[in-house]
Amino acid sequence: MFTHMAGSETLGTKARIAREALRLFVEKGITETTVRDITAAVGITEGALYRHYASKEALAWELFSSNFVAFAKRMEAVRQQHDDLRSRLETMIHMFCAFFDEDPVLFSFLLLAQHNEARKITPDMPHPVTIMRACIEEGMQAGDIPKADPDFATAVVLGIVFEVATFKIYGRIQGGLGDLAPDVMRTCWRALGA
Repeated sequence: MFTHMAGSETLGTKARIAREALRLFVEKGITETTVRDITAAVGITEGALYRHYASKEALAWELFSSNFVAFAKRMEAVRQQHDDLRSRLETMIHMFCAFFDEDPVLFSFLLLAQHNEARKITPDMPHPVTIMRACIEEGMQAGDIPKADPDFATAVVLGIVFEVATFKIYGRIQGGLGDLAPDVMRTCWRALGA
């Protein structure tokens, strides 16, 4: 699935660095988090961190890119397994919500870091936006939803999903996102004009 990490007592040094860095990046931001913050949280020296990661920026990029690509691959698998847009979208929305409920720190990091880190994604890397757009465009071609601008439709769907997650991150929504997945799906489906 993802680079999901359990409690730090069961992890090796590299995984503990990654887990604490994720937590700090979400709490303070990547720019505001220092190497010293990370090493203090893990209980290691700066040299120990540099044995695993070349820099704080390299650590942030590795955490972002590996999990971003892993999620995109899961979305592509859903795209391949389902023939119609409704089942693809419903499965993907449930997947987004379950991911948040399973590891809110990692999900929050990906959501909050995307504005800076996603700029580094290369065209050959799987991308969730590209996969969602392909699903929506194929759904339009198949007559599952009315034809429209697929980029706009993709922005609307992802905007709904990500804004619900953002409200959850900031405590404006209580309970698990999985419980809201059917409502999110209905809202996205209506927004697509179906």
